[in-house]
Amino acid sequence: MFRRVFYAASLAALVLIGLLALRWPAALWSLVVVGPLIALGLYDSLQRKRAVLRNWPVIGRFRYVFETLRPEIQQYFIESDTDGRPFPREWRSVAYRRAKGERESIAFGTQHDVNVPGYEWMAHSLAPRAPAEEEPRVTIGGSDCRHPYEASRLNVSGMSFGALSANAVTALNRAARAGGFAHNTGEGGICAHHRQGGDLIWQIGTGYFGCRTPNGDFCPDSFAERAADPAVRMIEVKLSQGSKPGRGGLLPGSKVTEEIAAIRGVPAGQVVISPPHHRAFSTPTELLAFVARLRELSGGKPVGIKLCVGDPADVLGIVKAMLETDALPDFITVDGSEGGTGSAPLEFSDSVGMPLREGLSLVHNALVGAGLRDRVAVAASGKIITGFHMVRALAIGADFCMSARAMMFALGCIQTLRCNTNKCPVGVATQRPSLAAGLDVEDKSERVRRYHDETVRSFLALIAAAGLRDPDELRPGHVWRRVDEVTAVNYAQIYPSLEEGVLLEDPIPQPLLADWARARADAFAASAGGPGPATVAP
Repeated sequence: MFRRVFYAASLAALVLIGLLALRWPAALWSLVVVGPLIALGLYDSLQRKRAVLRNWPVIGRFRYVFETLRPEIQQYFIESDTDGRPFPREWRSVAYRRAKGERESIAFGTQHDVNVPGYEWMAHSLAPRAPAEEEPRVTIGGSDCRHPYEASRLNVSGMSFGALSANAVTALNRAARAGGFAHNTGEGGICAHHRQGGDLIWQIGTGYFGCRTPNGDFCPDSFAERAADPAVRMIEVKLSQGSKPGRGGLLPGSKVTEEIAAIRGVPAGQVVISPPHHRAFSTPTELLAFVARLRELSGGKPVGIKLCVGDPADVLGIVKAMLETDALPDFITVDGSEGGTGSAPLEFSDSVGMPLREGLSLVHNALVGAGLRDRVAVAASGKIITGFHMVRALAIGADFCMSARAMMFALGCIQTLRCNTNKCPVGVATQRPSLAAGLDVEDKSERVRRYHDETVRSFLALIAAAGLRDPDELRPGHVWRRVDEVTAVNYAQIYPSLEEGVLLEDPIPQPLLADWARARADAFAASAGGPGPATVAP
C-alpha cells in the first residue's frame, strides 16, 4: 500500500516540478532534494533483501537509525538509575565521579527498594573503627616462589591489546604505575603499550600469544625471555573466562592490525580464534606440572590459574591433584559468568558457567576442606565496581579483586555496547586510529588511578564501619541478603563454610560428596564421564 503511495507521490512531485520549471527554471533546483529521495525510494522498493524497505521505501530506513541508537536512547531517556543493564546508571556514575574526583555523596537516601528480594547490605558495628590510612596488601607466592608479589586489593582484570586500543592500554598501565596496582595483560600478549612502568600480570591463554610456536603450541624459550621482564610480576594461565566459558577468545579481523599480528604471531586482518582448550596439558595433574614449569621458567615468579567454574568436579579434581603432587598454583582467579567480553555468543554469555559468588564459594571451600587455603591466594572477578562489591567478594572467600569494565568506565566507556564492532565512540574498545585518538592518555590514566584509589578507600571505610581491623577478618556473616519480603539471611547461611581439612576425612560433607567421588587428578570431569549422580557406597 505505502509503496503505491510512494510511486504516486514521486510521479506527482516530478510533474509539479516540471510544470513549475516551465515558468520558473530555478524550480529545477528542487530536484537536488527530491531526486535523491525518489532514487533511494525506487532502490528500496525494488531490492529483495529487506521487507521493511521494500514495503516502506525511504521512511523504513528510520527503523534502522533508531535501532542503531537504541542503547543511547535506552540510557539517556528510558532507564532509571537502578535498572540499566549490564551495568545500571548508578554504578556507572559512581565510577565516573570517582574517576573525575567529583562529589560522591547522594541526597535523600537510597533509590533501592530495601524490601525487594535480592537486596543486600553489610552488617555494621556499634563500635566502628577509623578507616586504615594505608591499604593492607596481599602477599602472593608460595614456598616455591622466589619473587612473591604484594598485590593491591583491587587490580585491572584481563583485557588484551586488540580488544582495547593502544591509548586505552597505555592509560591503564600508567594508572597502575601511579596507583601501585597490577594490570592484567589479557591473553593477547605483552606489547609496548603495556611497558609504561606499571606492574603486569601476564595472562597466558589457549593461543599462547607472545610465547607460541608457528603452529600454535607453547614455546618455553619465548616465554622465558618475556617472563624475565621486571615489569612482569605474576603469570596467569587462563583456563576459561566468565563471559564465554568453554569457548576460546575471538578477535575480529578488523581489529587485527599489523602491530597486533606481530605481537600475537598471527596473520594481519584475519579473525583470531583461540582454541577452546590448552594443548600443553589435558588433566589436572598436567595443569599443575605446567604451572610449576612456568614458575621455573619465569625465575620463580607467582603463577596462577583463572577459570569460570563449570562442573564442580573439575575444581575438586584440581584440588585432588594438588594433594597428590603437592604442586600448587600461587593464586586462583575465579571469574563469574556475569563477566564481560567484547565478543561472545548470546548463549554463552547468558547461559553457561557459574556466577561469581557460587563459584568463589566453591573454590574457597574446596581449598579450605583440603587444608590448602593458606597456601593459595584467591581473586574474584566479575562486576566488581564499588567498595561493597569488594566486601561481598572477600566475605565469601576472596583475598583480592580484579575489575575490567569498571576500569573501562574510568577510561570513559559509556556502555554503547559496540565493543565487538570496532566502532567504540570513545576510543576504548577499537583499533581505529581516528577513534582511539580521542582518548587522551594523560587525562584518562589519572582518572583510572583516582577511581582505584577512591574505591579502595571506600572499601576500607566499610571495613572500619564493620568494626574490623583488617579486610582478612571479613566473614560470610557480615553480608546479608533479603530472600523474600519478610525474610533476610546472611551469607553464612547461603554459602556455608567447610571446616579446615574436612575433605581429608570420612565422611565427606554431603553437599560435595558426589562431586568429590567423581573428581579425579588424572582427568577432567568430561573425560571421566561428565556430571551426574555418582554411585557412592553408603
